[in-house]
Amino acid sequence: MNIPFLDNWRKRHDGRPEAGLAAAVDADPEGVAQMLAECDLLRVRAGERGLELDDSPASLAALDQLPPRWRDDPEELPWLGNDAGLYLGTVLVRNVPGAHWHIWPSGQPVVRLASGREIDVVEAGLGWAMSGSPELSQLYSESAEG
Repeated sequence: MNIPFLDNWRKRHDGRPEAGLAAAVDADPEGVAQMLAECDLLRVRAGERGLELDDSPASLAALDQLPPRWRDDPEELPWLGNDAGLYLGTVLVRNVPGAHWHIWPSGQPVVRLASGREIDVVEAGLGWAMSGSPELSQLYSESAEG
């Protein structure tokens, strides 16, 4: 996964693999959570349609209701899907007790629930952006239940 804001962080740490996102989560979980919550493209596109993303479960339901005009731009689609997944993860981490960001060895950010279950939110966001399934609000509800 290519996360542009990590490039500068990696440069400061000599590009060492062990100094990647996983180390950053261990060292500064709140800082990494804030970076992952940026989701600039998704926030801009939602804002253009009058939707302010407030990191609430209700905002996921509102996103699910937007007409999927982003599918008309194949270059933007994967970026928007990535942002949608990170936004889903942000809503989970901020609203589900015990949920937190975890980084797989591949560098993929996932949300780990208190039960130990891991949600690949980026994959879910890409699926949502490309086909509308799974709905972000449905995935949130299923994850929040258990």
